[in-house]
Amino acid sequence: MVKLTEYEQKMLDGEFGRYKQIAMEHVVEFANVMGAEELVKISKVHICGAVAPLEYGQSDDLDESFRRTYLWTKEPVKFEGYSPEVYIQTDGGAVDQYDPKPMYLSEELFQKNLDWQLKYAEKGVSIVGSCAPYLNGWVLTKGETFMTTESSNVLFSNSVYGAAGNANGVTACGWAAITGRGPKCGMHLPENRLAAMEVRVECPCETPRDWDILGYSLGRLLINYNNAIPVLTGNFHDVDVIRLKRMFAAIATTSGLEMCHIEGITPEAPTKEIALGGKKDYPVLRITQEDYDESVRRLCDPGSGPVQLISVGCPHYSLQEIRDAAAYIKGKKVHEGVRLIFWTSCSIREAARMSGYLDTIEAAGATIGTNGCPLVQGFACYEGVTGMAVDAAKQAHYNRSWLKGGKMYYGTMEQCVDAAVSGVWEEK
Repeated sequence: MVKLTEYEQKMLDGEFGRYKQIAMEHVVEFANVMGAEELVKISKVHICGAVAPLEYGQSDDLDESFRRTYLWTKEPVKFEGYSPEVYIQTDGGAVDQYDPKPMYLSEELFQKNLDWQLKYAEKGVSIVGSCAPYLNGWVLTKGETFMTTESSNVLFSNSVYGAAGNANGVTACGWAAITGRGPKCGMHLPENRLAAMEVRVECPCETPRDWDILGYSLGRLLINYNNAIPVLTGNFHDVDVIRLKRMFAAIATTSGLEMCHIEGITPEAPTKEIALGGKKDYPVLRITQEDYDESVRRLCDPGSGPVQLISVGCPHYSLQEIRDAAAYIKGKKVHEGVRLIFWTSCSIREAARMSGYLDTIEAAGATIGTNGCPLVQGFACYEGVTGMAVDAAKQAHYNRSWLKGGKMYYGTMEQCVDAAVSGVWEEK
């Protein structure tokens, strides 16, 4: 059984109200299931909201939806918000924060989400709506504790910041946001963070697309090693946030990995030997050009063909990427019958508006989408789509199953824009 501090026991005993008590009951049950000996104080939580992706478990009443989705109770408790000691930021949701029409979603859903966001914000939640919170105020120090609903965020936060946290479902993250506590298990324990194997990167790792394909390749090959934490070694240079976010999103697509050391980059991996914790006998995996080419083959259908939907930005684009996209699309015009959407957060969209990038993109007939992507905003957007182009391995991997026989094309941002302008994906 998990051991509680005096404060935690008071929460469990109901001294701070039934609302917090219910959440604490779930935290304790979760900790016992996970075999945690104690709880850990959580400083940051990344949650879905306000209307959760695909509206799972939702109703038109916020209190009822919160009870169903987060508290798992039939008791008539009302939404009281979250602990003021925890910084809480929203992941993607069920509808765009500015315009539902490009995704063929309703004004009713849009208004519901807007109303609920205001109520979340009143309770101290930072409304960002992004799968890449580290681009939008989610800044952690080495060892800082967190919980997140986003699988690529757990990789970035553990591997780049050196913070300590796990990826959990919407419910567990909700309980942590209410109580400020979570089970001390997984990546909260130093011994679980050590690398168990070496991955020698021998494929290209220059461009953001290279890192995307590297991540996809690594994730699918790690299945054979039971998702063992690796330390990547190779000739790395010019490594930046854009490359790393692309790689981690792709790793999370094809594996259950929550930490990935990169020699000389990860705070806990100044050397391969330190990342491995002194291990002398460990598996070695090589990522080769052949593995790289096989991943591209899996992600992009062969040949050329018409496209109707272009989804760019997964994980969400940084302001730098929006700038580059605006520069490339300037003076061009999206083909009639084609939707081109650049995905980012509401905060970066606002910065793009102030910088003039939004005007340039909209003048070309494209849009900047927020609060998600096709993967979390439902099935309606695929209506009439026989060809889709994306610039992210994650999008190519998951959207393929939703196209119902349609063609999936994967390439660079420039290739995607060219396809949107011509209406045709051209095989290179």
